[in-house]
Amino acid sequence: MRKTRVLIVDDEPLARDVIRGLLGRLGGVTVVGECGNGQHAIEAIREAEPQIVFLDVQMPDLDGFGVLRALPAERSPVVILVTAYDEFAVQAFEAEALDFLVKPFTDDRFYHAFERARRRLTPTYRSRLLVSSGRRSISVPVGAVTWIAAEDYYARVHAGNASHLLRETLTALEGELDPRSFVRIHRSALVNVAHVRELRRGADGRYTIILRDGTSLRVSERRRAAVLKALGARGAT
Repeated sequence: MRKTRVLIVDDEPLARDVIRGLLGRLGGVTVVGECGNGQHAIEAIREAEPQIVFLDVQMPDLDGFGVLRALPAERSPVVILVTAYDEFAVQAFEAEALDFLVKPFTDDRFYHAFERARRRLTPTYRSRLLVSSGRRSISVPVGAVTWIAAEDYYARVHAGNASHLLRETLTALEGELDPRSFVRIHRSALVNVAHVRELRRGADGRYTIILRDGTSLRVSERRRAAVLKALGARGAT
């Protein structure tokens, strides 16, 4: 069984020691490196290719959000942000981090976040979604879903002419859907590639996806390469 590769990034040596110690109690884990600043973290992620990164938010030269912005979306590891301040929770959600640990955290909270991240690495993809429709709950086949939008801390599932609220974040949902079928086109939307009719490139070089029902959705620059790959393009940039 291959070991899960983990990188620890924190400018406080004691904080790195705590995380390393907690990971040391687990089997099947190898710490591929430790970094004390954001620039070194970017280099380590590119060179060591960790699967999971515990990433401090506040660092002197480049903070955790800066590290996330510097990484290509299609090759980014699963990230758990760590900070002493819960005020960064909304930014963590917007930056698509899987989880958010506030220091001092308990051992149970740490292991819950880690196991959630490890499950993301070997997912069993969902075939149906149980969504809310008034006072009812409806089971929707994922193949019928055209796209999914972030709606605060929930997700708005579009299927046919209807849309339904799912009490789950878009980032969490992304890890539970087959990436061969669903692609993140920007931080607020997932698209089912089977429902894409065309991809348009505007005069400004920006891309727009047109779904079979006529829905038009913009593709972010950060997500462009991943979207082109998902739609079958080769060598496109």
